[in-house]
Amino acid sequence: MAQKGSSSTEGRTSQEFSAKPSEPSAKRSKLQTPEGKMFKREPSHRIFVNRSLNMSKIKFVGFDMDYTLADYKVELEDLIFKLTVERLVSVGYPSQIGQFQYDPSFPIRGLWFDNLYGNLLKVDAYGNILLAIHGFKFLSRNEVLANYPNRFIQNEESRIFILDTFFNLPETYLLALIVDYFSNDPSYTKHCQGIKHDDLYMSWRSIQQDVRKANEWVHMKGNLKKAVMANLERYVVKDSRLGLFLGRLRDNGIQTFLLTNSEFDYSDAVMTYILSDEKRSWKSYFDYIVVDACKPRYFGTGTPLRQVNDNNSGLKIGSPIGPLEKHSIYSGGSCDVFSDMIGARGCDVLYVGDHIFGDILKSKKMRGWRTFLIVPELARELHVWTDKCELFEDIQSLEGQLGELYKALDSSTTTRPDTRHVKAAIREATINMDMSYGKIGSLFRSGSRQTFFASQAMRYADIYAASFLNLLHYPFCYLFRSPPMLMPHESTVEHTEQFNDDESMGGVCARDKRTWSNEAMNGEPKVNQLTMDSSCHNMDDDMSSDEGSPVHKLAENGLC
Repeated sequence: MAQKGSSSTEGRTSQEFSAKPSEPSAKRSKLQTPEGKMFKREPSHRIFVNRSLNMSKIKFVGFDMDYTLADYKVELEDLIFKLTVERLVSVGYPSQIGQFQYDPSFPIRGLWFDNLYGNLLKVDAYGNILLAIHGFKFLSRNEVLANYPNRFIQNEESRIFILDTFFNLPETYLLALIVDYFSNDPSYTKHCQGIKHDDLYMSWRSIQQDVRKANEWVHMKGNLKKAVMANLERYVVKDSRLGLFLGRLRDNGIQTFLLTNSEFDYSDAVMTYILSDEKRSWKSYFDYIVVDACKPRYFGTGTPLRQVNDNNSGLKIGSPIGPLEKHSIYSGGSCDVFSDMIGARGCDVLYVGDHIFGDILKSKKMRGWRTFLIVPELARELHVWTDKCELFEDIQSLEGQLGELYKALDSSTTTRPDTRHVKAAIREATINMDMSYGKIGSLFRSGSRQTFFASQAMRYADIYAASFLNLLHYPFCYLFRSPPMLMPHESTVEHTEQFNDDESMGGVCARDKRTWSNEAMNGEPKVNQLTMDSSCHNMDDDMSSDEGSPVHKLAENGLC
């Protein structure tokens, strides 16, 4: 295991700090390098932090396979699209839809499909609609308000289907295509909640359910996996650094496991392609291997745990009750059973995956695993963020101008300022910024507002990056330290500002003033008051150490 106690900082602001242990640091207001400059890794190599994570405390690192260990090329999306269309045509959908081609530039992850009105929605964390699309038509503000009062919608399971995985991208495009086809074909009569053809009526809900069933059939019963296994080079990305990275994890005493929903035959073919060589089997890189995991159910009740027979890929009779055999293949099970058999607590495990719900949210909420979300779109997002930074600055400047219009006004004002031109400019700047990311905009934001996907990533992913291989650029004793989380009253009020509480807060502060002055105790009986110290303060558990107090270890490394 690498040396414990070494600490560094890197967070959502992409800052990293380091200092020589021997250098005095009391005079520094910020943690800096000896040259006085903030140290930052290359953006493409960086890992971003939502919650502090001390890698020296991680004993197990687990990996999903699809779109994590094994990344796929856009040709796979095209194949899924074609096979799903073929399935829909075979069950009665118009043959004309088979003439359409997949456009990978249209869909993004994190969209909601509204089964009631057949719209694709881009929403924020609270259900406020940022963008609405019916087929390929982007709806105007008035069109949105006609169906969604206050441009708001609740996440109701019976009405909303969230398209948040990479496997959902072809499905997203197909839903838009079919809705657009039925809405514009003159042989169909469009209604608010569906379409009619002669004496046949199809609701948008039934169309979404048909597309979902066809997609599932392609994955579970169709020829998708056979086609991929027959031409792995066409569909699967191979990275020569993968074996190096897994080897370094194990060299540092960290145990590794594979936890995938894919069945053994498919997993074996893909993992053999991306990892094996003439001297070593891919299985030797993992201490434990679980296929057919059935996530997210795996993090709840799970399924029976069985061992896979290496000779014929079948399942052995009975469920294992003893410790799991290393490098053996297991099928199903549950997180509880698996954790008990390998001796892992929740906080011992860092799980790496791409699925915000099945990999990250459930493993975090239900089992307390530390989580590493893979977001390949970050490469594009960071490129636009840096290359088109003036667009975001324009939005901030315009919002500042909006504030200036209200600057000299208070409750005595009887006339409203004219904000129409500024608001129109903000909308135009937001559209320009969104279009820089693609047809539907950014995965993480619309203008200055964050998307539902962004809120889920921030809430449930401890760390995230474009690739887990970015860990190659960090030591395995690294402390990923998140920046302070500021509330609006903290982020918008400067420390240098003078706070006058005489009349500004009315009588609200009267009660709180008692805690600001010792005079509040005059005439009252004195009591013994407990004082908080570092031993009982759990602000950041990952700052603690089994070898000493957090303050001691920071001072030891020249970081405080």
